[in-house]
Amino acid sequence: MKPKIIAVTGATASGKSALSLEFAKHYDAEIVCMDSMQIYRGMDIGTAKPSQQEQRMVPHHMLDVVSPADNYTVADYAEHATAVIHDILKRGKLPVLVGGTGLYLKALMHGLSLGVSRSDPDIRARLEAISDEPGGRQKLHDMLRQVDEASANKLHPNDLRRVIRAIEVYELTGTPLSQTRQEENSEFSVLPIAIRMEREILYQRIEKRVDAMLESGLVEEVQRLLDEGVSPEAQSMQGIGYKELVPVLSGMVPLEKAREEIILNTKHYAKRQETWFKGEKATVWLEGESLLPTAVASIDRFLQLPE
Repeated sequence: MKPKIIAVTGATASGKSALSLEFAKHYDAEIVCMDSMQIYRGMDIGTAKPSQQEQRMVPHHMLDVVSPADNYTVADYAEHATAVIHDILKRGKLPVLVGGTGLYLKALMHGLSLGVSRSDPDIRARLEAISDEPGGRQKLHDMLRQVDEASANKLHPNDLRRVIRAIEVYELTGTPLSQTRQEENSEFSVLPIAIRMEREILYQRIEKRVDAMLESGLVEEVQRLLDEGVSPEAQSMQGIGYKELVPVLSGMVPLEKAREEIILNTKHYAKRQETWFKGEKATVWLEGESLLPTAVASIDRFLQLPE
């Protein structure tokens, strides 16, 4: 029987952290962060990392794992988080995954597919350069069709990230992404719980969060990272809230324009997150005011169900 764990997930700024703290207190649980930016040390404000007070209230894991100068893959996360989860289970506690990084959740729920764990920055850069050419997106889609027709039929040419990833997987492995098999390495049975709110309300929360981050010193945080030698091209610095502020610090872009870009990019990201988690059929969606009772009822049923 696979160990059962809970995941609190969904769009950014939807209230995952607050709800997860309630879960943790109710179940005497420990939190395993599931955020691809919170794993970086020294990136606190722009990642909405749990405060020191929140970390004292409930044990948090998978925060501040690596230097922002380092790359960190989905496979790295799956390996490290799996070890942490087993340790929590051995101590008789309930692990609660918290975050909105869909690939991290997928890796723990379903295992890693052949292509997920590998990436090559040179291949990625070459394909992205093609996308910048006139008609580049259609050219990439045609390239994909030549090596993986099934994936090309599923993806629109404008779905640039997935088109590039599918080509990259083929070039790395020689196997079309559509033909990769899931490795049987999913060790856990996971119940994903997501908060759903009206789009207008979510967008208002995003705007308030961005302004709060800027007021709390996000610009200074980015400057400190650059001063410490973190490259603007580093994986960590491609995160929303960081990449938009680098041009501000070099005097190329006014802060107000960068603020608008951060808000817009965050809204787009939240919409993509919602779409992604809607595609995960096991997700339990929470709406309205009293989220905890509904969530607890679903969790209790899940924990009592036989495998």
